[in-house]
Amino acid sequence: MTIVAMLVSATAAYADPIQGHWRTTSGETAAIAACGSGFCISLKTGRFKGKSIGSMNPDGGNQYSGSITDPETDKTYSGSATLLGSSLRLQGCVLGGLICKGQTWSKI
Repeated sequence: MTIVAMLVSATAAYADPIQGHWRTTSGETAAIAACGSGFCISLKTGRFKGKSIGSMNPDGGNQYSGSITDPETDKTYSGSATLLGSSLRLQGCVLGGLICKGQTWSKI
């Protein structure tokens, strides 16, 4: 039993800072959790509760890249995220980065 508790504690201690619950700009809660070699993003509250809205891979230096899906339109964009303390700046782009739109989320 002690070994299991130590493993759980060690895993939590080494969790990537992007993991956890985030408040979106529209007030919903999004969860970012480890999946595969990166992180999956899903909505936990609101009209699109339970919907997967993206995946990110760590690039180092609190930078992430992957894809972001607009839950309203189901369109997926090239995405990036930057972690700045308790804020996460997400950006989705089209046309090779010519047109981008972003949001800043707050850690809950």
